[in-house]
Amino acid sequence: MPAAQKSVIVIGAGLGGLSAAISLAQEGYSVTIHEKNDKIGGKLNVLKEQGYTFDLGPSILTLPAIFERLFERSGKKMSDYFTIRSLRPHWRNFFQDGKVVDLDPDPAVMAAEARKVGEDPANVERFLKYSADLYDLVSEGYFEQGLDTSKEFGNFYGPWKFPKFDLFRTMHGGVARFLKTRHMRDIFDYFIKYVGSSAYRAPAFMNCMSTIQFRYDLWYVEGGLYNIALGLKRLIEELGITVHLNSEIKEIRKEGETVTGIVTADGAFHAADILVSNVEVIPAYEKLLGEDKSFMKSLDRYEPACSGLVLDLGLDIQYPQLAHHNFFFSEHQKEHFKTVFQKHQLPQDPTIYLVAASKTDPTVAPAGCDCLKILPHIPYIDDKHPLTREDYLVFKDRIIDKLERMGLTDLRKHIVYEHVWTPLDIRERYNSNKGSIYGVVSDRFKNLAFKAPKQSTKYPNLFFVGGSVNPGGGMPMVILCGQNVCKKIVAWDRK
Repeated sequence: MPAAQKSVIVIGAGLGGLSAAISLAQEGYSVTIHEKNDKIGGKLNVLKEQGYTFDLGPSILTLPAIFERLFERSGKKMSDYFTIRSLRPHWRNFFQDGKVVDLDPDPAVMAAEARKVGEDPANVERFLKYSADLYDLVSEGYFEQGLDTSKEFGNFYGPWKFPKFDLFRTMHGGVARFLKTRHMRDIFDYFIKYVGSSAYRAPAFMNCMSTIQFRYDLWYVEGGLYNIALGLKRLIEELGITVHLNSEIKEIRKEGETVTGIVTADGAFHAADILVSNVEVIPAYEKLLGEDKSFMKSLDRYEPACSGLVLDLGLDIQYPQLAHHNFFFSEHQKEHFKTVFQKHQLPQDPTIYLVAASKTDPTVAPAGCDCLKILPHIPYIDDKHPLTREDYLVFKDRIIDKLERMGLTDLRKHIVYEHVWTPLDIRERYNSNKGSIYGVVSDRFKNLAFKAPKQSTKYPNLFFVGGSVNPGGGMPMVILCGQNVCKKIVAWDRK
């Protein structure tokens, strides 16, 4: 049957779902999207209050060329839909001993920053060469070919390439081979933030993420990152894709080994030849398909990545020492990782990510004011020993205490607007597994950083996109995932 006669329902309008929908429509499929919430974008979300604009979800754009493909395949230019600009510095890193280090792709600038903490710039150069080699290796197969299974990996890479993945080290082990100071090790370990995992548990090839930033730059979307979603919305409308908002899915119907469609909250059944779930793999199988305990047990290795406390603050002043992106590091980052990812407890001294977008874009806050998005990584929800909202609010105060201690003097006194999301809110809003932000954890000892396959192992006409399937979390990866799901569907459909 020609693609134009086949119908696809995409469950969820997160970036992975939007990418899959656009790519499938470009291949001639009839595509409909059902989205639980009142706007598209999923975790790419926005909050506008009292003259402040906050990116509730992702706040860093990397690998824009992957986004560009969605537009190019329709003969269009991404720049006509939203505007991006590169940032300098990439990040500013604050340490409790008073040291401040900027990350910059200019080798001369980076060398000067390394010397601030006693790191030989040659060590940074060697590490970035190691990172680049890993990126090229991972990208050629895992990213671009959309590899999913061990058989696919073996066929593509062959046994002679496996040693190049540095499989016997953790990510931290790879960093520590080259970088000798605690400051630089902590900085490059924390690239693992992109996938919400621990540098002491993730495999060494995750060090490829530094190259994503140093080679391809780090970007901001004018007016805030939600303009990516608005640009994709325009493209969707031009392609004739139907989007149903406020349309929560309650069930995926199945007959034997085939899924037949979805049931929405109003009780209506919507049939489709192919389903693409932007709902994560475990919640989809458990809640929408009602799979038994035996099957669910087989998914245990796909443990959730971490969650976070999302704290948005509108201030009546600006802090001149901040860059656009900032990190306030834990005094003992190894213990921070262990507390979050092994003990599954709220850390006493977390590493904190802080965005001050008004440093780049004055439209996101009133004149002379800052809007801060603050995100410490914290454990996903433990349903057997759940934390309350009050527990998270106590932790919020600990975060503000730390920021005041590390230079944001009298921060509390200057808050004129506050918004807090806990893991409970994240789970409720996005149906994420245990409130995870980044999908599946990257853990050398559990899954070697591999996520679930994009095609269901049980229902051949059911496919998945997003952070719970390969290649994992982060905006460019889920956009790439949607494109690769389309390729997989087309290849399967033509058999």
